[in-house]
Amino acid sequence: MSTLGKSMVIKGELRAQEDLVVECDIDGPVWCENFTVIVAASAHVKGTVVARDVTVFGRSAGQLVATEVVEIRPDATVTGSVVAPRFILHDGAIFNGRSEPTQLEAALRVAKFQQKQRDSR
Repeated sequence: MSTLGKSMVIKGELRAQEDLVVECDIDGPVWCENFTVIVAASAHVKGTVVARDVTVFGRSAGQLVATEVVEIRPDATVTGSVVAPRFILHDGAIFNGRSEPTQLEAALRVAKFQQKQRDSR
């Protein structure tokens, strides 16, 4: 498991091949397919997050795509869409967006296409 500390600021795409704990601000997509992404209470992620599981304790703005579950914990704030077969919204969490559980395959295809586009630049 890797941890991106509070003192970091990332602008651009982030790819990981292991579970990831984000404590910093990220402006760009996070690609962690087949692994877990945890957005800590101190973190703010602006962009699409693709992972097996996504748990948000902090703030997220963008699309959260998970092949298993997205969980928004108490005091977290998520603005955007959630695409996952399971979506857990805890009391005290703020969610401003939409949940699209049946659109997982389409969302993954779009995310992979966008990743290929970035790779070709």
